[in-house]
Amino acid sequence: MKIVVGITGSSGAVYAYDFLKKCPGNKYLIVSSWGKVLLRDELKMSEKDLKPHVSGTFSNDDLTAPMASGSNHFDAMIIVPASTSTIGKIASGVGDSLITRTAQVALKERFKLIICVRETPLSTLTLEQCARLSSYGAIIMPISPPLYFVPETVQEYVGAFTDKLLGQLDGRSQKGWRWDEFQ
Repeated sequence: MKIVVGITGSSGAVYAYDFLKKCPGNKYLIVSSWGKVLLRDELKMSEKDLKPHVSGTFSNDDLTAPMASGSNHFDAMIIVPASTSTIGKIASGVGDSLITRTAQVALKERFKLIICVRETPLSTLTLEQCARLSSYGAIIMPISPPLYFVPETVQEYVGAFTDKLLGQLDGRSQKGWRWDEFQ
């Protein structure tokens, strides 16, 4: 699989990092300027620390990057975490950065687009924008890890969400509530 991963400035860098470590295939990373601040503040990392987990990185300012064109196929774009500002731009058709332009390409080419919003509470405006993006084919996936298995560590809590995110990419089912009774 060829996956484009965008990291924006909404809290939740740990989810992006865990996803990048777990996800197989070719991953191409775009980090917004606020995403870089987020990595530094929350994980004490830089974009360079993520390079071992990706096939390539692109500047968010580089609108000439391959994924900015619909003539270059990719399997999915994941924005994790997605700020409400980024969601608003995508929902309004604004492609002024590589992250928002790539999301526009995913929508127009019908490539999978998964937007992981982490903020809470959500304003009515953001809810309307998420509903609009969902109607266009995007998957809106709030970062809300399942708790039915009673995670004992923060990593288990984070991993429960990223496992669900991976399931959206490859269709693998994850252990769910009373999972063993359904096997």
